[in-house]
Amino acid sequence: MKHYEKLLKKGCFSREELVSLVGTPAAAKAVIYEYQKKGLIERVKRDFYVVISLETKQPILSRYQIGANLFPDACISHHSAFEVFGYGSQVFYECYIATNSRFADFEYDGVTYHRVERKPDIEVIQRGNIRVTSIEQTVVDSIRDFEKIAGLEEVIRCLMLVPGLKEEKVLESLKRNENGFLYQKCGYLFEQLRDEFGFSDNFFEECNEHSSQAKRYLMKNAGELVFQEKWKLYAPPSLKKLVDKGVTDHDAIG
Repeated sequence: MKHYEKLLKKGCFSREELVSLVGTPAAAKAVIYEYQKKGLIERVKRDFYVVISLETKQPILSRYQIGANLFPDACISHHSAFEVFGYGSQVFYECYIATNSRFADFEYDGVTYHRVERKPDIEVIQRGNIRVTSIEQTVVDSIRDFEKIAGLEEVIRCLMLVPGLKEEKVLESLKRNENGFLYQKCGYLFEQLRDEFGFSDNFFEECNEHSSQAKRYLMKNAGELVFQEKWKLYAPPSLKKLVDKGVTDHDAIG
């Protein structure tokens, strides 16, 4: 128990950090063996551990705190970031982590941890003791990657829970992406949700100016799509109706 209090303050730690604490790799190996045997720590993934509460016998950190501490540059992103802000419309047993450090997907305590590439200059904030992409960054990332993560309907439901967005920050995030197709998608989507977010004409002019001129499909394997001339997109005629198809009275959109 000699090192437990110090590890408790950290919450989670790598083997390398433990070596710095106890002095040698051999000592660290002995502590890991002893503390795992006593149920004081659990292995999250190779060479990374979380401290277990003596009272609850559960990890003292949430999935988001664990994910944000996996690497020095790690931050919570995409749908997991919506969850951190309280805007996830449903619980995912997955945690998305933006980092330049590579790791294979792994599971711990019923949650699968996924790596996503950390784009240069993304806006990251501190929410409590969790590093997470800002809400505007989260929105743009989620729109960009909706076919890989969560799906369009869930992203829209999360968006409908967000009380407000700063359009200038959305534009800043779009500029960092330098992706014409993403400008098309955001222009179309926020035009569909203009009553909710009230973005100015300037926002849509910026999106139009930087949009790709290629005709694109917003989503694959979709049902009815209509060509949206302004955005050069084949997209649903109404996003709200698309989402309403699958929601109940308890879902994000009534």
